[in-house]
Amino acid sequence: MKILKQNIYHAISFGGSLLLDKGTILRSFLLVAGLSMSACTDFVEVDPPRNNLVSETVFDDPATVESALANLYHGMREGGMVSGSFGMTPLLGVYSDELDYFGFDADFSQLYYHNLLASNGTLMDWWGQAYHLIYAANDIIKGVELSDELTKDEKNKFKGQALFVRAYMHSLLASLYGDVPYITTTDYVKNNKVSRMDVVVVQEHIIDDLEAAVDLLKGLDMNQGERVLPDQYVAQAFLARMYLYSERWERAASLSTELINVFELENDLDQVFLKDSPETIWQLKAEDGENTKEAGQLIIQSIPGQTYALTDGLLGAFEQGDGRREHWIGGVTDEDHTITLFYAHKYKADSNETETKEYSILFRLAEQYLIRAEARAHLGNVSGALSDLNAVRARAGLVEVTANSTEALLEAILKERRVELFTEQGLRWFDLKRTVMANEVMGALKPNWKPTNVLFPIPEAELETNPNLLPQNPGY
Repeated sequence: MKILKQNIYHAISFGGSLLLDKGTILRSFLLVAGLSMSACTDFVEVDPPRNNLVSETVFDDPATVESALANLYHGMREGGMVSGSFGMTPLLGVYSDELDYFGFDADFSQLYYHNLLASNGTLMDWWGQAYHLIYAANDIIKGVELSDELTKDEKNKFKGQALFVRAYMHSLLASLYGDVPYITTTDYVKNNKVSRMDVVVVQEHIIDDLEAAVDLLKGLDMNQGERVLPDQYVAQAFLARMYLYSERWERAASLSTELINVFELENDLDQVFLKDSPETIWQLKAEDGENTKEAGQLIIQSIPGQTYALTDGLLGAFEQGDGRREHWIGGVTDEDHTITLFYAHKYKADSNETETKEYSILFRLAEQYLIRAEARAHLGNVSGALSDLNAVRARAGLVEVTANSTEALLEAILKERRVELFTEQGLRWFDLKRTVMANEVMGALKPNWKPTNVLFPIPEAELETNPNLLPQNPGY
């Protein structure tokens, strides 16, 4: 099914000799969305695209561009790295120290036991789907720029969203694979021969795209309460994260402050992950009557039968009296009362629900408090950093912490990130990498761990198709 959807979308987006009218294009986008929700087993292969755009007239109709963007978000939710079913939340959870894995999928087991092969199908899917979304975003950017019919605000809104998606997907690729190509064109021939860029250069391109997106989206009212479109605040939230990861402390603190002044923490821990939570900055909308894929994956219904469970190490990281331990973690005991396993219960509406209560949250305000706390700590603003850290702790019902050194303060912030942001889109794994703690933590936990495991292998099929992507990452 996955291959069929991607190939048909590829054909629609970059499909060469076909010159279609707006109505046909819109029906094609709807067809793709429909196909993604239907079962199929046949492999359908299409010829590679022969030019960049299907038709420039597609981008003269705002409704059609909105459909194209909606298809990007649908693709993110349903497949690849961002998916709650087989994306970063469960799989970087098992790759790091958050989740134990009890399933039988060979690709997932490689992630859990740290014996990854360059032929791993999941990693190939992540790579391929990410670049499909990037190609589609580039198509939208180019089409919107060439349009003579869209208004200035429409152009800004559409281009800003597409730039955000391009930056977001590249950031995930670079975080996992290291040096990767940064694709900004729809030239299929050129893109088939690209080389990998140094990860620092990729990071600069990401930041440039995000800064441009913020400028384009500024002041545009795009969301009607559900926070499902990447607007100015979403781009700022991601940019604040990127500034933190690239150690631009003043910029990270400044941007997170803007967001803290606009959004508010949800005080009721049971309502933080509801679709109308006031602290949500961006979420992926579920289909009508459905809820999150994350809940379906992570909630344990019975033992045996579980796929994932929280590790003892994560459970032990919660302090006595931490409300998150009570409200965001559930437990199940087997019939013989011999085994009790615990699971992430941030999302509570599973597949048995008939009402949509939760969407998959990608950015929320608590992270911004912790971003500002860390940035302030590095800037020497100890009192400000402690204030932000303790705001998150107070919501969890914990006493304030004190720190007599920058090192102690940073350690407390990292610990708080672990218990606040657990099982959220691989943020724990990214923290271990950027703080250079992966070797220490994972080496003590996983027997097969090697220092080279901080990067995933470039999929071998990609190296065979494009030798310019060589050399392979060390250790594979």
